[in-house]
Amino acid sequence: MRRSVGLGLLMTLACPLVLAGQGVLAADSLAKAASAASAANTVAINFVWTLVAGFLVMFMQAGFAMVETGFTRAKNAAHTITMNFMVYGIAMLAYWAIGFALQAGGVGALGTLGGYDKLAHEFSLTIAGKEWGLFGGTGFFLTGVAYTAPVFAYFLFQMVFMDTAATIPTGALAERWKFSAFAVFSVFVGAVIYPIYANWTWGGGWLAMLGKNLGLGHGHVDFAGSSVVHMTGGVMAFVTAALLGPRRGKYNADGSVNAIPGHNIPMALIGTFILAFGWFGFNAGSTLAGSDLRIGVIATNTMLAGAAGGITSMLYMWFKYGKPDPSMMANGTLAGLVAITAPCAFVTAPSAVLIGGIAGVLVCVAVFFIDGKLRIDDPVGAISVHGVNGLWGILALGLLADGTYGDGWNGVNGAVRGLFYGDASQFIAQAIGGVANVVGVGAMAFVAYKVTAFLVGGHRVAPEVEELGLDLPEMGALAYPDSPEVASAVILSETASRGVGHLEPEPEAV
Repeated sequence: MRRSVGLGLLMTLACPLVLAGQGVLAADSLAKAASAASAANTVAINFVWTLVAGFLVMFMQAGFAMVETGFTRAKNAAHTITMNFMVYGIAMLAYWAIGFALQAGGVGALGTLGGYDKLAHEFSLTIAGKEWGLFGGTGFFLTGVAYTAPVFAYFLFQMVFMDTAATIPTGALAERWKFSAFAVFSVFVGAVIYPIYANWTWGGGWLAMLGKNLGLGHGHVDFAGSSVVHMTGGVMAFVTAALLGPRRGKYNADGSVNAIPGHNIPMALIGTFILAFGWFGFNAGSTLAGSDLRIGVIATNTMLAGAAGGITSMLYMWFKYGKPDPSMMANGTLAGLVAITAPCAFVTAPSAVLIGGIAGVLVCVAVFFIDGKLRIDDPVGAISVHGVNGLWGILALGLLADGTYGDGWNGVNGAVRGLFYGDASQFIAQAIGGVANVVGVGAMAFVAYKVTAFLVGGHRVAPEVEELGLDLPEMGALAYPDSPEVASAVILSETASRGVGHLEPEPEAV
């Protein structure tokens, strides 16, 4: 009897201890489950954010199409908008087949998208014991990664960025570029030109390693593409527009310049609104993480810089030429957006306004300098908007990054700081990235232009086609079949004007 009572008391005392132990185990299991669920939810949020941002950037193609078409003449509207339409498919498939692997084949783990780490084959040179990446080698045709969701999401987001760069030359070469030449050149952009420079900066290439290898800040930093996307497009536009030569009647024999106004300013301004809207995906989406609360700062800085660029370009034109000029307001807004694209995550709101405001003036000065002094005909101002202000954007980061964001960027400890916040070496890295773009992208664009000319028999349409409009001869359809063309015609001076029956070829520059 006493034994039974003793066992009963022992069990009574032991039960709470056993239950307490089970409670600790259960609580631990629940904590682990909650942590795993939270991590899975974070990755899912990042996936959705990245894809939605990519969709926004894709819609920017409509904005580019409207801006470039509005800024060109009605007789070429179908040709201009078709280039903007088809560059999406042509450059995309080239990027899918070759370009993505060259850009991202060695990018390493996709941390915000689940940590997939098989994109790890980077072709590099070893100099003084340091690795200097040149291009990736994994993911051609998206093979070897079938149904790997992180890679597919990353591909989609990077592809629409490439396509933004690919569409920039279509504006600078509008109204005299053969459609066949455009199609072949766009293959080179998607397959080689854009991906190589993108690898250098975003794919673990040598520009990104300037910090780890040489102690130059965090290496070349470009948050969302001032250099990778916009400057690349602007440099391609500069090289190819110089080689193609100006439109007929743009310059008189005495060196004076004829204005050739676009046919639809409302279309161009609506296109600018679409681009400004898509830019929220362009910049804030470059976190690849909806869980990164910096997206609020990035989006607001983007908006402020675009507004500042539009205002300063308006004031500059108004004070200097007596009229505010809607086309330059549009380009000023776009210039502000281009310039803030690199530093948007690293600068304060006042700095964002300053960067955008400078860009608005810079685009006006650059348009007149390139058009009048360099005599390079750019119908939409693409070189000034994207090339000049892409360069300004990366340099602005090197000056104004304030050290509150970017810890560990490109494998360097500490946040990103510019010259004005104590790190002069970051500005040097930014400048090196700009020089590398001009030299590297410029050389690749030159070679691609020459190879394209060999394959399709030149880049330029016949002089009769250019004079009468590219829509019917090149596309087989008029943009405005029921509208007179008088308002779209350039009025030439006596020395520059020739009869249609006596046209002489406008030679391509060499």
